[in-house]
Amino acid sequence: MSEAPTPLVMEHGEGRISYHEAGEGYPLFLLHGSGPGVTAWTNFGGNMPVFARLFRCIAPDLPGYGGSTLPAGDPVAAAVAAIAYMMDRLGIGQAHVIGNSFGGIVAARFAATYPDKVSRLVTIGGIGVSLFSPFPYEGIDRLVEFVEDPTREKIVAWLRSMVFDPALVTEEMIETRLAAATQPEAKETNKRVYSRAGINAIAAFMRGPDAVQGFAHLPRITAPTLLTWGRDDRVNPVDGAMMPMRLIPNCELHVFPNCGHWAMIEQKAAFEQVVTGFLTRA
Repeated sequence: MSEAPTPLVMEHGEGRISYHEAGEGYPLFLLHGSGPGVTAWTNFGGNMPVFARLFRCIAPDLPGYGGSTLPAGDPVAAAVAAIAYMMDRLGIGQAHVIGNSFGGIVAARFAATYPDKVSRLVTIGGIGVSLFSPFPYEGIDRLVEFVEDPTREKIVAWLRSMVFDPALVTEEMIETRLAAATQPEAKETNKRVYSRAGINAIAAFMRGPDAVQGFAHLPRITAPTLLTWGRDDRVNPVDGAMMPMRLIPNCELHVFPNCGHWAMIEQKAAFEQVVTGFLTRA
């Protein structure tokens, strides 16, 4: 968790988008997940030096996270619109996209909405629904508990649910995440996405007659797609990969052992090797 460099800033409507950029070559967007204290750098700061050897890496703080402004309305739709805006402003017609968890949901929506803008898609958990595990999953439950009562004890419980190896949850990580998560805009973002009422509404929707509409966009993804998952993911259990693997037309799956929800951190070298191979495959 080395200190993040000062991000670049792009004006967006009445707000702003902050982002990190590194490297040259074919564009690669890295979209982070959600949760207390998360930013583009906390998710992908360790991976950018590796990917930047081959790609022009762009890692934005999604709306409501880090230095990016939270607009009104649906957070996923706002993030999709922000990525489309960034690509236009940066003169990028097409790019590879990697998305972690919430960022994977955004990436999949973006790829379905703008198929001509995405050449290859990589997700890290997040875009499916578990076929066998009850919802909310353990990591989601720990996250809701922190949002309702943002204490140090509860953020530690959430962070430990994110990983296979609890040693990855260092004191530095705890203090950094807690400080960021208790900022007013971050608290507002988390309440909008992870209130108990919101999670209960998602659970009711998943049991309802319109649940299939939550996945109707997946068959519209035309980009070759790589799903990556931690075998020991307690935030989005690995059986959640089954539905998107079937629905996305050109899709493959790689599961990392001894790995929780942060494959890009917990299995860093293996993740970078697998993803680089996929993105550079002829």
